[in-house]
Amino acid sequence: MTDHRPIRRALLSVSDKSGLVELGKALVARDVELLSTGGTAQTLRDAGLEVLDVAEVTGFPEMMDGRVKTLHPMVHGGLLALRDNPSHVAAMEQYVINPIDLLVVNLYPFEATVAAGADYAACIENIDIGGPAMIRAAAKNHAFVSVVVDTDDYDALLADMDANDGATSDEFRRTLAQTAYARTGAYDAAVSNWMADAVGIETPRRRVVKGKLAQSLRYGENPHQNAAFYTDGSDRPGVASATQHQGKELSYNNINDTDAAFELVSEFAPEDGPACAIIKHANPCGVARGATLKDAYLRAFDCDRTSAFGGIIALNRKLDAATAQEITGIFTEVVIAPDADDAAREIFAAKKNLRLLTTGSLADPRAAALAWRQVSGGLLVQDKDTGFINRDDLKVVTKRAPSDAELDDLLFAWTVAKHVKSNAIIYVKDGATVGVGAGQMSRVDSTRIAARKAQDMADVLELDAPLTQGSVVASDAFFPFADGLITAAEAGATALIQPGGSMRDDEVIAAADEAGLAMVFTGMRHFRH
Repeated sequence: MTDHRPIRRALLSVSDKSGLVELGKALVARDVELLSTGGTAQTLRDAGLEVLDVAEVTGFPEMMDGRVKTLHPMVHGGLLALRDNPSHVAAMEQYVINPIDLLVVNLYPFEATVAAGADYAACIENIDIGGPAMIRAAAKNHAFVSVVVDTDDYDALLADMDANDGATSDEFRRTLAQTAYARTGAYDAAVSNWMADAVGIETPRRRVVKGKLAQSLRYGENPHQNAAFYTDGSDRPGVASATQHQGKELSYNNINDTDAAFELVSEFAPEDGPACAIIKHANPCGVARGATLKDAYLRAFDCDRTSAFGGIIALNRKLDAATAQEITGIFTEVVIAPDADDAAREIFAAKKNLRLLTTGSLADPRAAALAWRQVSGGLLVQDKDTGFINRDDLKVVTKRAPSDAELDDLLFAWTVAKHVKSNAIIYVKDGATVGVGAGQMSRVDSTRIAARKAQDMADVLELDAPLTQGSVVASDAFFPFADGLITAAEAGATALIQPGGSMRDDEVIAAADEAGLAMVFTGMRHFRH
């Protein structure tokens, strides 16, 4: 028995009409009878195609504002009947149920409705019922029925039919069925996650993750690991939604680091001035504001020129030619920005291995979202860290209060600390990082490493003293002992920002007072593991 199943009758019911007319014409040219509903049928008829209404097949009109139209044995029997089962064939003959060989359905635009900010009732009305039911029926019966849920598969469908004399192959139908179940699963995930938020359930009994393949990757973190990149359907600006203008495709590590870079630079609103973040292995090796974008880049670069080599650069404004020219001075993997002017793109065009991504806008650092992390046997789910503080939130705990200039730098350092792996220590001077200590098991080690990097850069830049002299320091969590604070003071820091809350806060505050430091508590920590 051949596994090729001829397509003689197709049911088309789509909300996304792109490519519909072309598909309908191609099917008719291959002697396929078309069944359809509502707006889909009208679109096909307007194109001059002959279409049989599903209502004529079922004997019932569409009713209840279209909620009921395909939920009928004449439809589902045609999709679910096993063509090689005598009892199924007999039932089809008895009740005059004609087989449906091809189902083309894409669902009500629920995700787009939610993204547009529609109210609860409108979102509910955009939950498709008949579509998923038909898709699941056709996918279950893929031994006989082809089911297409993505417009991207129209050409593949026609190609498979042409290769098999108007039939589809078993392998192709299985692939379509897997895609179909993934689509209904993602759709149900979107509905259930939205409803959890809508009714205020913070920890629903069941959580579902959904994703759509954006690209297969050459490998994962290492060459022996397979990998792929999936999008979640959200419209947050960033690496997932960016336009790539040049360069080879992004790798797993490129995507991870570019996301880290853009999320960090998005903390700095363009109207507050140009800003640049340089990322290496998901940690910033330089972050700065500047009078111009070029100035911001150069100041970020001067924090750690060694680590910046082969890094990811994120900018909070449109990339211009002057900045692009400076960036091309070293090897850079990716540059991501809201936009880039023609002159900048022309400069980058000479660097074929440099990827340029534009996003259209920055991400909103305060937008609520969930963060997911896999552990063995499960998932950890938490709110995205959108924590934010301003000057009014700070508590001065030392005898000396920070100056206005120190406060500006403290808040800048605190913003960067949120994006540095714990234990995180960030030295900042005049709106630029001058030392970053990340990912150490001991906070004092992070303090020492950051200071040492600053000393190394002072040697490179031929400075008389490291830029930590006269800097401020941010710590993502409290100092458990005074040793980290003392190390920062020895490096030349004059002020510190930290959450507070240690059993030894009094000891740490006393050490700060003894060293003449100003220190403020935030009451908030930014662990990032």
